Parts: sequence; C-alpha cells; structure tokens
Amino acid sequence: MGMTIAEKIIARAAGADKVQAGEIHTVTLDRMMSNDGTTHLTVDMYYNKLKNPRIADTKKMVFIADHNVPSDSPKTAASQKKMRDFAREHGIDFWEGKGVCHQIMMEHYVCPGELIFGADSHTCTYGALGAFGTGVGCTDLLYGMVTGTSWVLVPETVKFNLVGKLPEGVYPRDLMLTIIGEIGANGVNYQVMEFCGEGAKTLSVNDRMVLCNLAVEAGAKTAIFEADEIALEYLKARGRKPKAVFSSDPDAVYVREYTFDLSAIVPVAARPDFVDDVVPAKEVCGVRIDEAFLGSCNNGRIDELRVGASVLKGRRVADHVRFLVVPASQEVYLEAMEEGLIRIFMESGAIVMNPNCSVCWGSCQGVIGEGEVLISTGTRNFKGRAGHPSSKVYLGSAATVAASAVKGEICTADML
Repeated sequence: MGMTIAEKIIARAAGADKVQAGEIHTVTLDRMMSNDGTTHLTVDMYYNKLKNPRIADTKKMVFIADHNVPSDSPKTAASQKKMRDFAREHGIDFWEGKGVCHQIMMEHYVCPGELIFGADSHTCTYGALGAFGTGVGCTDLLYGMVTGTSWVLVPETVKFNLVGKLPEGVYPRDLMLTIIGEIGANGVNYQVMEFCGEGAKTLSVNDRMVLCNLAVEAGAKTAIFEADEIALEYLKARGRKPKAVFSSDPDAVYVREYTFDLSAIVPVAARPDFVDDVVPAKEVCGVRIDEAFLGSCNNGRIDELRVGASVLKGRRVADHVRFLVVPASQEVYLEAMEEGLIRIFMESGAIVMNPNCSVCWGSCQGVIGEGEVLISTGTRNFKGRAGHPSSKVYLGSAATVAASAVKGEICTADML
C-alpha cells in the first residue's frame, strides 16, 4: 500500500518509513507562523504559564502583523507592541505592514515537502507549493515553538481530479466555490484535498493558492498539489530550494474521489450566510450592493488585480458603492503600480488600501453597517463576518466583484 503526498510529508517529519491515515505521530515542524490575531495570547502564555520558557529554533518562527494594520485602537496597538517586542527580543522574523500573512509566507518562506503550522485557519494555502500547511490554535503553536515538535493525526486524503481548462472569463475562485458548493462546508472534515490531473497542470501557483486557501471552508485539514515544474520554477525564481518533492504512489489510498471538468465551470457566487450556498452568479444579479472588496489572502494577488483593472478601465464605480482594493502584499502593490493598475483603480473611484486583511477580517477597514450588502473576494461570508450582524456578504471572483462595483448591483463582467 502506497502513500499520498500528505502522508509522505508527515512520514518525513516523523522520521518514519511509512504512515497511514488514522495513526498519530510526533513530528518535527519545519516552520511556524503567527499573526496579530492571537500572537499576544501566545506571548502571554509563554511568560506566564511556562516554568522554563525557551524557543527551540527562532529561525523556524515567523511573526506577521496583518489583521489590523495600522492598528485601529489602543487595545490593538498594545497587542501588536507585545508581538513586536517579543520578536525583537528573541530574534524572530517580524513583518508589519508588508502584507497578508499567507502571501508573505508564500513569497518568502514556504518550500515543497515542509510541514508548517500557522496560527491561522488559511495556512492550508501552502499546499500550492507542495507543502503541508495547517492552522492551529495559539496553545498548539506555543508547544511547537518551545519544543520544535507536535503531534499529528494522519488525515485521510480525498482526490480531486481536475480535467479540461477554465474558459475565458472564469477563474480559479469560481472553480473552488463550485467545489465547495457541491461537497459542502463539512465535505472533507479533517481530510486532505489533493488536487491532481491534467487540469491541475493548467493552473499557475497563484491559481493553486486560491484552491488550497479555501479548502478549510470545506472543513479540510489541508489541501495540496504536487510540486511540479510550475511550482519548482516559482521557487527557483525566488531563490529557494524544496525540502522534498513528493508525488502520490499509484497504489495510494484515497477515501473518496471527485472529478471536476474545468471547462464546465461558470461564474458563481456564494450567497449569505454560508460559503457552500453557491449558485451561478447570474442567479443573484440585480442585488443592490453598498460595498465591494477586491483583496484577501485568497484573491488579492497581481492576477486578480489585473482582472479587476481590466473590468474597471474606462469605467466608474457606482456613486453609492464603496470599492476597496487591497493588494495582498507590498510586492503585489508595487507590481500593480508598475503596470498602471493602481492608477486605473483610483481614476475609477476605487479606494486603494495598504496591504492587509482589510474587510475580509471585518474589524478595521471597510466594516459594513446595518442591513448593508458587500460583494467580496474574501474568504468567508457568515453572519457578521464583515460588520453588523444584519449585513450580508456575497462571495465572487475579482471579475464579478469589479463589475458589481461599476453597476452598483451584483452582475458578471459580461453584463457591463
């Protein structure tokens, strides 16, 4: 019986020849990431709960302030200062104001074959480079930080065979929302989503990040692609080398298999208040919006900004709409500036923000009020996610969000 990619990564981290689903293994972590959402809690426990506080390997730690940047209150400022001071005291890599944590990790740290814990649920993004990234709470992160190890219950793997190619005007976000709509928000609880097939090879690293990032919205422990030549070229361009490159064995065991024809995917939207309430976008066209958001760790990279700018060029954002454009990192922001995309956004009436989580997080920038409607490229749309409990969040692609911002109501790009 062979092993899947995820099982091979866990086996390497456990120092074992073989692991299989259902087993519990002690593993050595390759990397750990924590953001300003919970790092202050980890720091408090480090100083107040441990008899002999220490850090196993500071080079494996990364702290990133991205959720409330710049700080929005004295309370936030205090928690971020605690994070900042701890990082400086212990020589931990610290990023502030440089972008969303998962984008920073992908740009500068993640390598194929690594086992990575992040104190954020969307750490599964790292599977786009053939790494096993998974979200943990601050207590588990603290244990990993002081010991360099943790334990893992080896998850089952579900195979998602992708065939065909996405049509023009349809995007990876449409694909992943379609998948979640079909399998449900609990469709792969504590399982690995492994994306493979000829269709997978048509997807760029950015595209793969979109799919892996949203895997947790279907309950997944993580998601993963094989680190093929596309992933390795991305890595090489950034001066990094893989920890290990794994592929699933022909006789690897999958608990279930699905096949999705990319050529059959259409623009879709997730309706409030559930990410798996997915319908063709045309079914919700005409819903009046108050705000639109283009950004997040799922859809704030240069590819999405190019799509949004192409829709907006020569057009204006509707008078009653606030359109927030938030690049996922400074690198993305600078590239968008060089390509003239930022000018297009600003001349259209959009509000271009600093790289951060913004309205996807729903606690600092762009919070929506009572009864307001948001169309978003963020990660979630449950009740109160972006503001008042009575507000409504629809999820769509960059093209759908930009087109809706122009029309003032939900619509697809081909309707302008």
